[in-house]
This record gives sequence, structure tokens and C-alpha cells, in this order.
Amino acid sequence: MTTRRLTVAQALIAFLSHQYTERDGRRHRLINACWGIFGHGNVAGLGQALLESGPDAMPYLQGRNEQSMVHAAVGYARQHNRLAAQAVTTSIGPGATNLVTGAALATINRLPVLLLPGDTFATRPAEPVLQQLEVPAAGDVSVNDCLRPVSRYFDRVTRPEALIPAALQAMRTLADPVDTGAVTLALPQDVQAEAYDWPEEFFADRVWRVRRPAPDAVESQRAAAAVRAARRPLIVAGGGIHHSEAEEALRALVDATGIPVASTQAGKGSLRHDHPADIGGIGHTGTAVADELARTADLVIGVGTRYSDFTTASNTLFADPGVRFVNLNIAAFDAHKLSALPLVADARAGLEALTAALAGHRVAAEYEAEYGAGKADWERRVDAAYAAADDSARPSQTQVLGALDALVDDSDVVINAAGSLPGDLHKLWRARSPRQYHLEYGYSCMGYEIPAAIGVKLAAPERPVWALVGDGTYLMMPTELVTAVQEGVNINVVLVQNHGYASIGGLSEQTGGERFGTAYRYRAADGTYTGDPLPVDLAANAASLGMDVIRAATVGELRAALATARASDRPTCVYVETETTDTVPGAPGAQAWWDVPVAEAATRPAAVKAREEYDRQAAARRRYL
Repeated sequence: MTTRRLTVAQALIAFLSHQYTERDGRRHRLINACWGIFGHGNVAGLGQALLESGPDAMPYLQGRNEQSMVHAAVGYARQHNRLAAQAVTTSIGPGATNLVTGAALATINRLPVLLLPGDTFATRPAEPVLQQLEVPAAGDVSVNDCLRPVSRYFDRVTRPEALIPAALQAMRTLADPVDTGAVTLALPQDVQAEAYDWPEEFFADRVWRVRRPAPDAVESQRAAAAVRAARRPLIVAGGGIHHSEAEEALRALVDATGIPVASTQAGKGSLRHDHPADIGGIGHTGTAVADELARTADLVIGVGTRYSDFTTASNTLFADPGVRFVNLNIAAFDAHKLSALPLVADARAGLEALTAALAGHRVAAEYEAEYGAGKADWERRVDAAYAAADDSARPSQTQVLGALDALVDDSDVVINAAGSLPGDLHKLWRARSPRQYHLEYGYSCMGYEIPAAIGVKLAAPERPVWALVGDGTYLMMPTELVTAVQEGVNINVVLVQNHGYASIGGLSEQTGGERFGTAYRYRAADGTYTGDPLPVDLAANAASLGMDVIRAATVGELRAALATARASDRPTCVYVETETTDTVPGAPGAQAWWDVPVAEAATRPAAVKAREEYDRQAAARRRYL
């Protein structure tokens, strides 16, 4: 047997450089780059291996925060429809635990990322080593065990030869559309540097075929019969449509049958916004037409959706007494939700089978006319929210979106995750292409947007990329602006200053919390944060990190700034302070409920009143059996 003598870290990098995915006859390199921040737990192992292997084998990307590096890798994988991914390496201790939030985000959103944290010595020559967690009752525990519940696959490689099965299982998981998510290989720092004679076969090109399983014939027949029997069917489009590249198959089904399509945050853009059957977002942040159709639907066809509580309005939205569900999903776990008729299959394969089984079937003309009128009415509300009568006035948040909407074309990508922007975007944004609307709403993680924009731009350098961030999100994680500048990744950041946590402030008010602790202001005499706004200058901060910064004080200046940013070949931040009073139109209010429990016993009138409303709404919750 021919062997090659390498360290464990060198062998891992060599192995990763030969891994590929393949779907529909197109091959993609599975691990395209490795992000890293080095410390004593990985500098002499993986750090040395990356240096020795060179950029052709494994390009290296330098990050500033471990969590941010995971977000960047997730953005990259999502833009590549989960067919390509990136690795992230850290030292032991705080570097490793900083991975946990990003890992949870990746796993919740079913997006692949390979995590390679350093770990404490396998041989235990001296304990505790720097940054080691000591657990008196368990000598084999380290802080990396925090990654177990948020990883789809976890292994600790304590012997060189153990890398072979661990690495193969890691690749299997990353490439599997059902199992994918964060994958962790914890690498003790001494093992990383240990040499071993590796079989050459370990370094051969290996192709992981991403399957498109077709639906079971009986399940297809049952699903088609349910659609034919329905008077008011509704499709709920989830992120699985994008991952499967099933947008054309969805459009073919809809063009043939006239069934309307409402989208989750992850599924928005499955149909173009101007398609007659696209009725916009669904659920708590959905459109009026989508939510009204959901309330009266007798059959809900979920495609590639997890049915989060935002989508189902905490199980109050689908209100027809006899409503039933058909769920097309590659994961049986999701296909069986809400007591549905399951259609366990790849989204594209399942939609194509359903279209064939429904040949000649179309919903009633009256139903099409009804949702067409509702769609037109909602479009008028979008126009009103976007409109700005005075170019010299300070813009509202929805006018910021309107100015961006007027500028972009099919090629732009808009990224957001947290705050008040996701709700406004879900209701208002006119998605023009499948991957334009990039909302991370599985974990809704503040700080995701800027690093994810870098990942998306690395995956699609030809596309203009916009990270939309509020001041709260920006303050969580601005550090990767330095990375964008260093790497020449010309992302555009729209930084909206509204002096606090606007989204949670509104939720606090609705639930009796009276906006407690949600504003960025000085303390007032009563001890609350209700004094003057803090004198922070986030634009100056972005400039200090190397960004080109354009300040926009008015609607007119905003339009010009966005156009300048889009034309620039440099990372650019457009800073705008928004109007937060009721003097300008905002987004329409929530069209459906969301269950956030309210204090059952309270003395403050706001909480008492909020509890009364909560009890009224909660009475509509149901189990779908």
C-alpha cells in the first residue's frame, strides 16, 4: 500500500481539497476555503498545514470574530444552494465557544459549514493547559462539547487514524440535503501536529452525489387527489425550493393550476413578485392577501418549509375547520408536520410529479380573481409605504426600502436577519430573482448580515450585495467590515440608525413591557433609559474600519448615496438616520398573531390590557390532527 507521511492537520487539508459534490451532472468543490483565527490550539497544526498546502489546495480567509466567520461561511453555502461550503478553524477555549451561535444558525437553517476547533491535548501531558475547562467528574469533556447539540455531526479526533472515518462521515453529512448543517471535527492540538503514514486512497478525488429522490407513487396519488378535491388550495413556499433550484418547477405547477403561492422568509422569491399567483409573505409578517387566503384555505401545500411559528401564526392562521395539509419535503421529519399527507421527495422532483398528476386541473376562475384583486390591493399599500412626497425630508425605514427597490435589478442580493427590517421586507420587498432575498430568519441572529454579505459576495462576485443593518445589529458585530476592506470584497452596507432595538421595542409595547430597556438613550432621573439619544457616530466608526461612508440625511441624498454605493468597486456604507415618528407612512401592521406570552399577573395597566388581548388571541390556537 502506497502511503504519504503527513501530520493530521496536513492530511485533513489535503483530503478536503479533493472533495466534490455533484447534482444534475454539475460538479462543485465541496470545501472551497478555510476561514481562521489562530491561537495556541491551531496555529502549529492547521495554521501550519494551510501555509504548507498553499492557496491552490485550500484558500485561507482571515476573520476578526469566530462567530462572524461561521456566518460568512453560511452565507456562502446558501448562495451556492448548499452544494459548496467553507471551513472555519479556531483555537481552543473562547475561540471555540464563539462558534456556537454560528453553528446553531447553520444547523437550524439546514446549511452546511465545517467547523475545525482546536481542542486540549489528547495525551494530557499537563493539565489544565491554557484555556482548558476542567470537569472533575469527566476528564474527557472540553468546551468543544458545547458544539454537540448544535452540530449535525460531531467527532473528536484523538488518534491520527481516527481522522479517516471522521472525515468521511463529516463529508457525508455536509453533502446530505436531509442531514446537513454544522459539522464539527474537534482537533486536539497535539494530534493536529502528529505525523502518520496515510494511505494514498484517502487523498483521491471523491464525489458526493446530491440526490433528487422522487416521490413515492402512492404518496403522489394521494397528494394529487387532495389537490383535485380542494376548493381553496394554497401553496406555502419554503427555503427548500431555493436549495433544490425548483423555482421553474414551481412556476410550471402554478401556471398550470392557478394555485396561489405564499412564501416564508426563506422561500420568498420562489416566484417573481410580479407573477399573478405570487401573493407575498405569509404569517405574522405576511401580506393581508396571503394571510386571508391562509385563513380560508381548505388545503395547504407546504413545499420545503419547516412551518415555524411565524409562518403558522403560532397555529392560529390556518383556521378553516376542515383544513388539511400536503407537505412536500426531502426530510420526512418536516413532511409529517401538522398531520399532513407526506410527500417525501426532492422539491423539484416532487413538484414535477405533482404537475404531471394534476394535468388538466385548475382552480376556479372566481378564486383566481379573488386573490388577484387582493394582490393588487396589497401592491397599492406597498407603493404607499415606499412613497416619499418630499425629497428634502428625513426618510422612514420603509422609504429606505423603497429607494433601494427603485434602484436594484434582478442581479442584486439583499441580506437581513434581525430587528424590525425582516417584517418590513417580508411584507414589502419585491423579489425579482430566486436568490435576491436573503433573510436568515431561522435563528434571526443579530450580527449575521455583514459577514454573510461577504460570504455571498465571495460566492457570487458578479452580483451587487446589500447588507441591511440597524444600529443594534451593527453594534453586535461590525468587525468583518475590516475583512471586506482587506479582501477587497465590495459589499454595500445600509446602516439604519433608529437609536435602539426598534423591533423589540414595538413587541415590548404590545406585550405590556412599555418599551423597557429597548432604547439607546441616557438614563433619565427615574432610572430608565428614556433620556437623550446617545452621541454615538456609527458612520465614523465604519469609516475608521476602512469603509467608504456616505451620509444621507434626506430622501434625495439617500437615493444618490445608494446609486453611488452600487456603482463603487469599494466596500461602501450608506448611513441614514430614519424618521421614527408617525409623520410618515410605515409598513402595514401585523396581519396575523404571534404567541409571545404576557404576564398573567401584573399591576401596571399596560400589562393587564396586553394580557386580555393575549388571552383573546390564544383562544384561536389549535392542533392540526
